[in-house]
Amino acid sequence: MSKVFALASVVIKELYRRKDFYVLFVLTAVITLMLGLAHFFNDPKIFRYLKEICLLLIWVSALVIAVTTTARQIPAERENRTILPLLAKPVTRAQVVIGKFLGCWLAVGAALAVFYLFFIVITGSREGDWPMLNYFQAFGLQWAMSAIVIALVLFGSVVFTSPAENVSICILAVLGILLVGGHLNQAALQQPEPWQTLMYTVYFIIPHLEWYDTRDFVIYNWAVVPWVDWLLAMLYAAVYTAFFLFTTWLVFRRKPLSQ
Repeated sequence: MSKVFALASVVIKELYRRKDFYVLFVLTAVITLMLGLAHFFNDPKIFRYLKEICLLLIWVSALVIAVTTTARQIPAERENRTILPLLAKPVTRAQVVIGKFLGCWLAVGAALAVFYLFFIVITGSREGDWPMLNYFQAFGLQWAMSAIVIALVLFGSVVFTSPAENVSICILAVLGILLVGGHLNQAALQQPEPWQTLMYTVYFIIPHLEWYDTRDFVIYNWAVVPWVDWLLAMLYAAVYTAFFLFTTWLVFRRKPLSQ
């Protein structure tokens, strides 16, 4: 595990050295300024709209950081020829996969923590309400969803030929799941066979990332998600993350490092 944590720390340091870290602070400042404008309006709904926009920015920025940071990990090691001395330490390929995943996941978690910290302080000071359980659940579910996304992108990095191709395909896949994944079962009812069976199969195979979007619970100050459902969602994310990581290892262990 010491080797895994060492690899993870390198990934986290890389995030701070690259522009991703500065983009994080710029977006955080933008979110803060947008929320700060709320006191100029008399309509109480305006603040709700601003909360919705800010949470959308958090989701988009976290997704971009997760995908772009993960997509360049293994390809960069191979391109710079650092993967060969790394594996000669000795470090197994399984440790490389887990270390890269852990580093990307912790980096995204740190980014999300900064976003949510600013969001909580500003919204709490404006509304006078501090639904910390809602914030905790929203943060935990989004971070769990990012684990699935990171594991998926890591798998793509050992399958696709270039990081740009991997980023494009994974972002399209994630957006497709978020936007239409939850409606495939209903759309399947309108289709003839064999399309109905095919759509149902896809519906039950894909990871349902839309289940982790609890922004409405924060925006409208609804009651917290039942904790049993919350824990089941976390377990669901852990299962899909483990599956993608295991598949990544299976492909990576047989992949020539010279390619």
